[in-house]
Amino acid sequence: MKKSIAAVFFMICVLSAFANEKQTSIGIAPEFNMDSRHNFAGGIALSFNHRLKDDVAVGLSITASTNFYAIRVLEPAFIFRRYMPENNYTGFFVQGELGAFIIFEEGDITPLFNVGIGGGYRFPLGSIFYIEPYARFGYPFAYAIGVSTGICF
Repeated sequence: MKKSIAAVFFMICVLSAFANEKQTSIGIAPEFNMDSRHNFAGGIALSFNHRLKDDVAVGLSITASTNFYAIRVLEPAFIFRRYMPENNYTGFFVQGELGAFIIFEEGDITPLFNVGIGGGYRFPLGSIFYIEPYARFGYPFAYAIGVSTGICF
């Protein structure tokens, strides 16, 4: 686990070092999802995106969720995002994600494969801040909705 966290921070630092003005963003989002067998779950998502060109970004995300009883889930994923139409890293986007879905339940750890697709809208708030309502669907989580906020640098 410590090696995974170190690898994520290393990638953030490396990509940030090569970032041009306002091409990198870091965000945080409260999320409502189906990361539970029998009920809904609440979570918090952290994301890092780096723009490759005006309409494409790649990045990493990690979501931690709980059903507030016995199940905890960690979702690290690679993300690929395309803004529609080319509008300089704002507006409507579609996003694919690929990663792991790690369930912590009653002392057991169950790793699963995570794949998803989603979409949302990035509203710029001034020159560096943004807010993004989004929804995502996939396996094994079924669906999630949230609102991300963050900074671009």
